[in-house]
Amino acid sequence: MTQDLGTEIRALRKEVEKLNNHRFFRIHDKFWTMLWHSLARGLMMGLGTVIGATLLLSVLVWTLAQIEFIPIIGEWAREIADIVTNVSE
Repeated sequence: MTQDLGTEIRALRKEVEKLNNHRFFRIHDKFWTMLWHSLARGLMMGLGTVIGATLLLSVLVWTLAQIEFIPIIGEWAREIADIVTNVSE
């Protein structure tokens, strides 16, 4: 029983050492480094969100502009396209 416990503790110690040597923990071991990485990640995430929303909205408006011939939806699509066009000018 004691030998099994000693073996388990050695294995656990080896795993903790491997985890401490992992790149994530080496990068985030200092406050300023962690702050810089978090800031950069947040900026990239925000930029990606804006670009993705812009692409999605432009495809949606283009699709709506293509279906003007449908009576009710066509008028609604034309109004949305006009609003988007006027805002961008």
